Amino acid sequence: MQNYSEKTFKNLKTDAPAGPSAALQVGLFCFFVMTRAIHPTIIDASKSVDPETGKKYFAYGEMTVVLGETVVTLIVAQMMALALGGMKEWKAIWDPKPMKVFSFIGFVYAIGDFLEMASMGSLGGAAYQVLLQSKLLITALMMMAIKGTKQTSLQWNILLLVMLSMCVYMIGGDDSSSGGGGIPIMGVINVLLKVTVSCFCAVLSDKYMKDFKNEPIYMQLVQFKCAWCATILMLSFVDGKTWQNGFFTGWDGVTVGVLTSFTVKGWSTMYLLAILDSVLKNIGEATSVLVIYFMQVFLPAFEDTFEIPKFLSVMVVILSVTAYVGSKSVVEKATKYDKEHAGR
Repeated sequence: MQNYSEKTFKNLKTDAPAGPSAALQVGLFCFFVMTRAIHPTIIDASKSVDPETGKKYFAYGEMTVVLGETVVTLIVAQMMALALGGMKEWKAIWDPKPMKVFSFIGFVYAIGDFLEMASMGSLGGAAYQVLLQSKLLITALMMMAIKGTKQTSLQWNILLLVMLSMCVYMIGGDDSSSGGGGIPIMGVINVLLKVTVSCFCAVLSDKYMKDFKNEPIYMQLVQFKCAWCATILMLSFVDGKTWQNGFFTGWDGVTVGVLTSFTVKGWSTMYLLAILDSVLKNIGEATSVLVIYFMQVFLPAFEDTFEIPKFLSVMVVILSVTAYVGSKSVVEKATKYDKEHAGR
């Protein structure tokens, strides 16, 4: 019989590298939730109130903060390339092959930013984040059309529950941003278009960032932001506000906070999505809805008060999203079990 000792497996190498520790994943998850919660909240807080109608609006040009973020990212990312890789790495940024791919994705992302600010003009932060959960349905439809991935009846039922819970929240009323009652139809449409654009970009980014995985993320950010910046710049000339009123007209400390939020969100998205798995990402997105709701209740910048019906509708949205996300592993195990026992 073979005898084993502590030296027997001393030089044994594992095939798979150890992932991040549980404590690190918890920390990153909390950071992910907070970035997703603070972003729409600070955009909502940056609005001014019309004294005559009581409605909220952006006193500054919506495109100014987005354009400012692209410029900041372009400068910082190129400085990182020069500092960490020298001129050789900086010159590699302008390689036509990845530049063409990421420029197109950056163009589409820029349209998403435009739609985001357009929708936030008439929606509160919580309503915006609630409607973002429609990405589950849009992603499912895209996967079915592109890859032929089908959902089970259980998953379709949960997706229907997600959509209905969103409707309940919106019908319940979220007038924190518009100052009036009713559902802002154009705001809802813009969010749904934003979600569709984001899902499309996510599919493209996942594919091509793997194809060019040898490039550091800060290099890819420059390749994204060149077309991103150019697109936002063109949109700023036709919005009738950015350059007509003056670029920095209406800016204050909160507007600088919006610019910072866009920058932090852009950088953290690229890095965190490479570490957190898809389950944690989706749960984090849903959990941020609750964080936004409590921010709007307790922060002095908002006039919202705690209401049991609205709180419960938020909880239904969160729980239905987590139920759908959790159903994926159950469906996969059930499918595998059926295949193994087929024909027995």
